[in-house]
Amino acid sequence: MKVTERAAEKITVLEGIANAVMWWIGSIPSLIVHTLLFLTAFMLPIFNLVDFDKMLLVLTTVLSLEAIYLAIFIQMSVNRSSEHIEVLRDDVMEIQEDIEDIQEDIEEISEDIEEISDDIEDIQEDIEDIAEDEDEEAPIERAKNVMLKSHVTTNKTAIKTLRDKIKELEDQIENLKTE
Repeated sequence: MKVTERAAEKITVLEGIANAVMWWIGSIPSLIVHTLLFLTAFMLPIFNLVDFDKMLLVLTTVLSLEAIYLAIFIQMSVNRSSEHIEVLRDDVMEIQEDIEDIQEDIEEISEDIEEISDDIEDIQEDIEDIAEDEDEEAPIERAKNVMLKSHVTTNKTAIKTLRDKIKELEDQIENLKTE
């Protein structure tokens, strides 16, 4: 078990080093260092410090090794990006499912509001029928009817507000779907 833990720690350290190298290679300081190294390599033969052929041999060898490592780092970066894209795709699919669930809930709420609205209209018709018979009723009954009418009007206003909110939610869901 300890061997596995040590191996995992070593891999984690190597991944950290690889990440740091990948970041540095793609930076401005790396560009500056490489430029200075190339200039230095070509200046050595000019000042007769190294033979031109030997400089080219060393430079070519170093560049070949660097190209191999760059290819490895690029592939590591592509692999990491693919994993990240897969996670994002899963998240997007979950969000789409949530949006569909919300849309279904809103449709159910809209149907419930329609039913409530129909019930309120029935109650209002009953109140109007009672109001026609109101001439024979006592003042207390008239007050009750007025209060009922007031509640019906308030409920109609609340239902209209709910319908407006549902419309806003439906519009937001459509916007989310297009995004």
